[in-house]
Amino acid sequence: MALVHAQPLDVINVHPLAGKLHEVKTHSLLKTGNLQLMRLVLAAGQTVPEHHVPGEITIQCLEGEAVVTTPGREVLLRVGQLTALPPREPHGLEARTDASLLVTILLHA
Repeated sequence: MALVHAQPLDVINVHPLAGKLHEVKTHSLLKTGNLQLMRLVLAAGQTVPEHHVPGEITIQCLEGEAVVTTPGREVLLRVGQLTALPPREPHGLEARTDASLLVTILLHA
């Protein structure tokens, strides 16, 4: 079955998942020719290994706490906070608590 993405001008719910956090998997919310939005769901202690993406990205903490690690820095994100990374910046993630993150990726400059 093909993944169904929201379309431009659709309303996308990014409210905290709360008690349903363990029932929801990471998924793409919107993908256009230039932009992708994903909800990244991590259980406490879960990691995303170091990687990079070609475009700029933002990572916004919707609930919980997560650490974004780059070769030169470690950033703790709490609810309501976000950080931005330049293109091709190597980075990894670790959830300090159960966490839900909104990741925005610029696909083409």
